[in-house]
Amino acid sequence: MILSLLGRLGRLWIVPVALAVWELAAREARAVYFPPPSGIALHVYELWFSGPPARLFLTDDAVAHILPSLGRLLLGWSAACLLGVVAGVALGRSARLSQYLSPLIHFARSLPPPVLLPVFLVLVGVGTPLQLAGIVFGVVWPVLINSIDGARYIDRQYLDTAQVFGLSRRERLTRVILPAAAPKIFAGLRLSVALALIMMIISELLGSTEGVGYRLLIAQSQLDILTMWAATLLLGVLGILFNAAFLAVERRVLGWHRAAL
Repeated sequence: MILSLLGRLGRLWIVPVALAVWELAAREARAVYFPPPSGIALHVYELWFSGPPARLFLTDDAVAHILPSLGRLLLGWSAACLLGVVAGVALGRSARLSQYLSPLIHFARSLPPPVLLPVFLVLVGVGTPLQLAGIVFGVVWPVLINSIDGARYIDRQYLDTAQVFGLSRRERLTRVILPAAAPKIFAGLRLSVALALIMMIISELLGSTEGVGYRLLIAQSQLDILTMWAATLLLGVLGILFNAAFLAVERRVLGWHRAAL
């Protein structure tokens, strides 16, 4: 365990090297639009994480913008994943239903989600409903497609064995179909994490009065370069943390699958 952790940390040597090169190059060039990472990190601390300890060091700006963004991100991602898995398994196990709905699914998933934000703006209005609609529409497709494939292509021997043992439809779903489709489903869920973060930012650029995307838009309009870079850095760190958390859950849930490989 310790050797594995040390091995992973050893492969991260490129990160401090890249930061050092960036720091030296930015200080040498003195470019206004490319500040050094030390200045960006200091601004991130002062802007969002220099609050009182009772509030987990979050500033007023962090409470006003970061927390609402995270709340919408998690709610929209959860709704999209639930919808994608339920609908995907149903379509994967019903050839007739899949045949009827496949043209609509492939048409809808080919539409760029940002293009539909004005449509959602008319349908649900501004604010949180618009952002949730954008996140759900942008995130649901990889989960749905992978769930369909995972539920459809199950080894026939598994289903025959379940039938021989007289398992009910519910038991076949929970004990055979979902475990067999889980690797494919989790592949779609992992893709959806990055898409959810992207759609969170894009949806907050339209008709929003709070959120990291809104804060980034205001900083751009004011030519606040440090805040623009701070928001970019924050999004990158959030992406890494969400991906790491998801991989930890995936390793725990699919431990049996990894052991069988």
